[in-house]
Amino acid sequence: MKRTTAVMITIVLAAGLLGACNRDGGDNKKTIALVPKAMDSEFWLSMREGAQKAIEGRDDVVLSVLAPDREINVDQQVSILEDQIQRGAKALVVAPAGSAQVMPVLQGAIGRGIPVVLVDSDAPLPGKSAYAGTDNRAGGTLAGRHVIEKVGTGKIAIITGVPGNQSQDDRAAGFLETIATVPGLQVVTRQPANSERSLGLTVMENILTAHPDIKAVFATNDQMALGAVEAIMARSPKAGIVVVGFDATAEAVQAIIEGRMSASVAQRPFEMGRRSVEAALALMDGRTVEPRIDTGTELVTAANAQGYKK
Repeated sequence: MKRTTAVMITIVLAAGLLGACNRDGGDNKKTIALVPKAMDSEFWLSMREGAQKAIEGRDDVVLSVLAPDREINVDQQVSILEDQIQRGAKALVVAPAGSAQVMPVLQGAIGRGIPVVLVDSDAPLPGKSAYAGTDNRAGGTLAGRHVIEKVGTGKIAIITGVPGNQSQDDRAAGFLETIATVPGLQVVTRQPANSERSLGLTVMENILTAHPDIKAVFATNDQMALGAVEAIMARSPKAGIVVVGFDATAEAVQAIIEGRMSASVAQRPFEMGRRSVEAALALMDGRTVEPRIDTGTELVTAANAQGYKK
């Protein structure tokens, strides 16, 4: 497989040093590789901070944080994982960018006795040690209930992430199941925007052209939701279109406070990072962990957004 450039951040929190890990982790330290889908947003940076918190006081452990430069670059994530396995990582904590593409390399790691903890995005991976993250389907249900409350009847659009991204597929599924209970609501389009703000804007412009009477939009992450908001503000600022996102990033919360977005489903990326790496540490120490670690979720609206302001 061709190796492509990736964002690679390696953090060593042992004796306060910052450095790169070698094949054995350096000075016989054990390496935990945290491999998110990207490092291009507040969400992933917060996850990294939580992971760093988890290894405080563990001078025998190196935390290596590496990610593709964009979520859509699944081949980069596969290459990173292959490299970390070859370098002797003792545990992998992974947010799979594309379940189908990433599963074979993770199965290979499990076959070599390397514990694999999935974070943020669950996947049907035989032999995985644990999943730490949001119940994404339940989060989609929260978004659906909010749209039902705010809209009642009318046309709805869904903007999703990279096709095959399990976490965002689950959010869309929970949303669709909930919307389906109201006959007057019609999902007229579902389009991917690869978790990118600029593409979310373009997709929303296309939706407004095809469906100028759209009443609500659910975007399965906040970057796409904020892009959708930009398109709506430029073309139909008085249409009252309900926009719901997912992640409750600082900018999305501010948009809710200002009335440009209606809601966002809050996740806890810091806790995802902390608890997933804590699970990896436990497994490396020969202890057992819970197979599912729910980090919780909540709907952020104008009523409670001030409490989420960062």
